[in-house]
Amino acid sequence: MIKTDNLNDISAKFCGGIKEKIINGIRLTSEDGIALYKSSDIISIGKLAHYARKKKCGNKAYYIYNQHINYTNICANQCLFCAYARKKNQPEAFLYSIEDIKKKLYERIDEPITELHIVGGLNPELNLNYYLTLLKTVKQIRYKATIKAFTAVEIDYLSQKSGLNVPQVIKKLKQAGLDMMPGGGAEVLSASVRKKLFPKKISGDRWLRIIKMVHLEGIKTNATMLYGHIETIEERINHFIKLRELQDETNGFLAFIPLAFHSKNTKLSRLPSTTAIDDLKTIAIARLMLDNFDHIKAYWVMIGEKLAQTALFFGADDLDGTIIEEKITHFAGAKTAKGLTEEYIKNLITKAGFTPVCRDSFYNPV
Repeated sequence: MIKTDNLNDISAKFCGGIKEKIINGIRLTSEDGIALYKSSDIISIGKLAHYARKKKCGNKAYYIYNQHINYTNICANQCLFCAYARKKNQPEAFLYSIEDIKKKLYERIDEPITELHIVGGLNPELNLNYYLTLLKTVKQIRYKATIKAFTAVEIDYLSQKSGLNVPQVIKKLKQAGLDMMPGGGAEVLSASVRKKLFPKKISGDRWLRIIKMVHLEGIKTNATMLYGHIETIEERINHFIKLRELQDETNGFLAFIPLAFHSKNTKLSRLPSTTAIDDLKTIAIARLMLDNFDHIKAYWVMIGEKLAQTALFFGADDLDGTIIEEKITHFAGAKTAKGLTEEYIKNLITKAGFTPVCRDSFYNPV
């Protein structure tokens, strides 16, 4: 177990004096972040991240009782890193009707689900009315649950399809029941990476502008970064800096979620999986760089339950939740379960020595 009060064995010269910056609450620079990534001293990085995590969250480790609904995998973008997207006539292509959505909800109606996580592909057959009806239907059936739905990429697509501007689309979705948004679609906020891997997707600057508009409409979001493909360390750190700057401006991000790339069944299948060291280092450096984010998530679906548990000592304070039928990462070959029980998650947390806190989408204890 990493002790937060034992930073004495970390040299004052570690990575150019980062220890003193963290202790004194001085914001890290991009050069600091790069130095941390280049360091092989994972224990010192972990201790510093754990120190920062304990200052923010104490001994709490959060989870949520949630359900994922991926309503379609038919997508116009066909990004190279994606194993989930299909064209309409391809095998495994699907689109849930509103009746299908109802069925998915009623299958779990007796469970204490507090959040519905809803995202999908950019399906050319869907118009804004489908999304509004979907939200209204979910809200009618799960009126007490938070609807966390749609990425900035989906919002942009709906704006194009409907002829409405982004704020108008956001207002309509909010009126129909949208409570908050996940952080998907950011991938890596690098123009060169986006040009090579997903040229049809909105630019990084466009993603940031849309998220800012969402925040200004009073809707909180999460933020993500897809790492472990062709991006550089410098591009990862630049991603953190851009998120940090927007958070300074809007304070609209609730949590940051690093997403480890899974290459199986994608056009990048030649790339190896991320390592445990890279996963833990990315979570830890996110905690240290994103000083204005309260919560850093160890997404067990992508890194596995045991490593997510370990990540609680490397800056993470949230394991996400029960999930229930996640599709996107499992299309890319994830070997993790498609859902976990609440008792299993609580056991992961308590066996690590933390206090489990069942939360709602906004980190209020349930």
